[in-house]
Amino acid sequence: MEEKVRQLKELADSSDNIVFFGGAGVSTESGIPDFRSVDGLYHQQYAYPPEVILSHRFYMRHTEEFFAFYRAKMLCPDALPNAAHRKLAEWEQAGKLKAVITQNIDGLHQKAGSREVLELHGSVLRNYCRRCGRFYGMDAILHSTGVPRCTCGGDIKPDVVLYEESLDEDVMAQAIHYIRHADMLIIGGTSLAVYPAAGLVRYYGGNKLVVINKGAVDVDADLVIDAPIAQVLSQV
Repeated sequence: MEEKVRQLKELADSSDNIVFFGGAGVSTESGIPDFRSVDGLYHQQYAYPPEVILSHRFYMRHTEEFFAFYRAKMLCPDALPNAAHRKLAEWEQAGKLKAVITQNIDGLHQKAGSREVLELHGSVLRNYCRRCGRFYGMDAILHSTGVPRCTCGGDIKPDVVLYEESLDEDVMAQAIHYIRHADMLIIGGTSLAVYPAAGLVRYYGGNKLVVINKGAVDVDADLVIDAPIAQVLSQV
């Protein structure tokens, strides 16, 4: 792996328009579980599969059960950025990295110092009243029971994209713009199994496509590093 890390460093050193596209694997080394690994949420026992619980239909029909799962498994208030988050923030501050496009909802990129972060699936840090639109932080969900309520009496909903819900068109348009203009695209911590987000990669037309992921990714990359991303970027 040492040789591949050296190649990664050379590619990054010769680039000044890097875009990073990441998924759950970026945050697993911060202690946040993903869905598909051996210890991930898909392999834990619940009355319903996670993709059912985290669907719009389930949220609307079984709201209290949704929040019981959401509080227990989707909120990680003590999680801290790891070496991958920190390296990306460092590259941005140096003017090399232009944007982080993430499928994660944990806010760790911003906590590490990244400023241009496009959150394709929203964020657990933002919640809003479905009646009046007032916004709330994570604590409004974390320290409530049952269905969290606004001061106006309306239900508070997490500002995350649930299954069966559409991605934000403006965020998608921004992501496409950044990827199209990138001179280097790094795909990290994602198997590219979730669409339509995974389809964004096809907009990259350059010759510095790098994949850093623990496990195979079905994409024709110029450099592939099969290893945890924080472990890799800590060496760059």
